[in-house]
Amino acid sequence: MKILKVNELVSIKRSIEAGTSEQQEIVKGIISEIRHRGDNALREFTEKFDRVTLASFSVTESEIEAAYAEVDQPYIEIVREAAQNIRAFHEKQLRPSWMTTEENGTILGQKITPLDSVGVYVPGGTAAYPSSVLMNVIPAQVAGVKRIVMVSPPDEQGKLPAAVLVAAKEAGVKEVYKVGGAQAIAALAYGTESIAPVDKITGPGNIFVALAKREVFGDVDIDMIAGPSEIAVLADDTARADEVAADLLSQAEHDPRACSVLVTPSVALAEAVAEEVEKQLAVLPRKEIASRSIADYGAIYITADLNEAVETVNQLAPEHLEVITENAMELLGKIRHAGAIFVGRYSSEPVGDYFAGPNHVLPTNGTARFSSPLNVDDFQKKSSVIVYSEKALKENGAKIASFARMEGLEAHARAVETRLKNDK
Repeated sequence: MKILKVNELVSIKRSIEAGTSEQQEIVKGIISEIRHRGDNALREFTEKFDRVTLASFSVTESEIEAAYAEVDQPYIEIVREAAQNIRAFHEKQLRPSWMTTEENGTILGQKITPLDSVGVYVPGGTAAYPSSVLMNVIPAQVAGVKRIVMVSPPDEQGKLPAAVLVAAKEAGVKEVYKVGGAQAIAALAYGTESIAPVDKITGPGNIFVALAKREVFGDVDIDMIAGPSEIAVLADDTARADEVAADLLSQAEHDPRACSVLVTPSVALAEAVAEEVEKQLAVLPRKEIASRSIADYGAIYITADLNEAVETVNQLAPEHLEVITENAMELLGKIRHAGAIFVGRYSSEPVGDYFAGPNHVLPTNGTARFSSPLNVDDFQKKSSVIVYSEKALKENGAKIASFARMEGLEAHARAVETRLKNDK
């Protein structure tokens, strides 16, 4: 693992997931085909990319029953408890509509309305992600969304992972479709004969999913364009090297482009962690993926002191940040940019991935500078309410008309003045 002095700090952030021109054209072509040919195109793309022919895209009750038979009861209980924790956390994010009445009788307010429908993409590929089901579905439910649709790519037998189907059932998802890739995003955005369109699409996926989400944005809303996972560990010499190394590798095993960084003022810790990473890599099941990640996007930054370490972390604006220092809570107020902050030795990043309750859908690649984790607000929209009183219009009408004329909008001014004249 590379050990660098702070004055050698170089950007290890990856490029935004813009894709190649060839990938962009492929995605545009897929979306166009889905829009024009619906289920027929969806079936063809599923045969081409997932290598399976499906008579129906819908997951049946019998498939869900079979999934429950494949998993053990302890797993089901863990999913249920995790769901309870996630629900309890997100319920605290709910905000009510509000109204205020001014002395002149004007009423101003904000009406909060849940979205009508949401599509949740759950990736397939090298692993199953039931946690993604819970993290995307539950905040939408808490927000009050009535129709939640889940899509996920099938395997060559035309099945979804049992763990994913059980999580979907436990979360209360009633519509599940066996479709993946850019074609699934297009189906959610524009609809087909089998899948009615939704208003917003959330959930991570590969480069083709990311490009498709970017392409349909504007016709529907999306959560974010998420890049590969990343973690920064801010630690001093009170941290254990084996624990820090394990946490760095917990993200490196996700993807060859995942980013794992230790920022520390301790040379001793830096050297010990570098040694531990190599030691643990040797026996890691996903060694090939994690090794590429560490080689290309792993680093240890040695800073002059803890304050410089904090500023380095703020420059990185990581998706996940662990703070493992003496009196770690004292540093919390100094952290300006991070998707999720894990404070203290026992707050290992996987605690947030699966069980604690906060959402694990987080801003990546430095976007924590201006964006937030997936939350209840993402599944609601806000309408301003204006009930202007007669008294208020008489008091302020001339000012409003004058403001409109300053912008050269005479009809705006007359819309107000007409009422003032009619009430004389």
